[in-house]
Amino acid sequence: MPPTSALFHIADILSDALAPMREPISADELIALAQRRTGLTDFGGSPPKGPLQNLLRACFDDANLSLVGRIATRWDVVRFLSNLLRLAEEEKRAPEILAEPIRRPIFISGLPRSGTTFLHTLLAEDPANLVPRVWQMIHPYPVRTRGSGLDFRARRVARQLRLFGLLTPDFRRMHPINAHSPQECSEITAHVFASLRFDTTYRVPGYRRWLDETGHLQAYRFHKRFLQHLQHQTAAGGRWVLKCPDHVFALAAIRAVYPDARLVFVHRDPLAVLLSVARLTETLRRPFTRSIDKAEIGCEDSDRWLTATELMIAAAQEQRFAEPIFHMHYLDLVSDPVGMAGALYKHFGEVLQPEAALRIGRLVEAKPNGGYRAHGSRLEEYGLDAALERERYARYMAHFGIQPEAQRRPVRSAKSSPFLASRRSVKPVK
Repeated sequence: MPPTSALFHIADILSDALAPMREPISADELIALAQRRTGLTDFGGSPPKGPLQNLLRACFDDANLSLVGRIATRWDVVRFLSNLLRLAEEEKRAPEILAEPIRRPIFISGLPRSGTTFLHTLLAEDPANLVPRVWQMIHPYPVRTRGSGLDFRARRVARQLRLFGLLTPDFRRMHPINAHSPQECSEITAHVFASLRFDTTYRVPGYRRWLDETGHLQAYRFHKRFLQHLQHQTAAGGRWVLKCPDHVFALAAIRAVYPDARLVFVHRDPLAVLLSVARLTETLRRPFTRSIDKAEIGCEDSDRWLTATELMIAAAQEQRFAEPIFHMHYLDLVSDPVGMAGALYKHFGEVLQPEAALRIGRLVEAKPNGGYRAHGSRLEEYGLDAALERERYARYMAHFGIQPEAQRRPVRSAKSSPFLASRRSVKPVK
């Protein structure tokens, strides 16, 4: 057992002697704590107490939280509640925030670990695009401090990420991230405790069932409100490019809140996806729980994302978005990143400007594999059988013409594409 894990194990044993550690975390207590810390009391309406209670109850009943898990949950919840109080306060000062137009945003989705983060990072290089950054998600407004008035949000988040790296040393190898990285939208909807982000971090099947039954409309209404706050603080303006695999489960909500939204699906061999996402789920959950069932994780991930493939097929057939969905293959993306970015723009009637193409090319040259590293896990470790999973996902692969990744196609010569930025060997990216 690694030294850090051993230390956490000892802390869990000692925490068993403390009665508060054996009781559910109180929503009322955390709401009051956020109000005391911020000096604010008005949420601009009722706080999202019902969703919060559902999450905390599921954490107590199902997640088997470790001491670190309880501390992290409290910190997370108080942070979200504090941000909600601050948003309401800013809206009082500047009501025009809620009039900010969010026009024709691009939503990137698909199976997790299929290249969506890589594509999001590429498009973030275009100065014409806006993306929510990690530091903005954690602190959407400057932290109020006495003194110079300097904005230390990014620096503070960088320290927090280093601490998280001590808890999960494998995470950075699987999902390279820093304070300035583009962040997933599940971190926005987590503010109102209606996000599948919690289902990844914790084992909370009861919470996931509640969210599936409730739907995502209210969460995406808040999602737009959050973007309006970020946009109000930037003078440059631009087009929002947003990313999250969980968008697949909220397509109706996206259409309702963003009727002019543009949608991009990235498609990848499900066997490569399932192994990678199961490993990531295990890595994220391990610091926060006392027990891990790898076979259960594999089964849950397979069922969950099989449902997602059916939703993508239905969306492609119905074409109920204002513009046709752009479908992109992972192997094409990693073979010609700049070329596929240009194809995306062309699909939506726009042009990838030379400056943006150059910036994207430089990024690919610096990190040809997106900064990701391979891992030695096998499907069998997560209770999955490759032949059975291939059969279960056959309809998805056939519908979108997805190639198995047993033999990865070689990277094309830079001369064969005016957009191609790198000749290096391609390794898997998320």
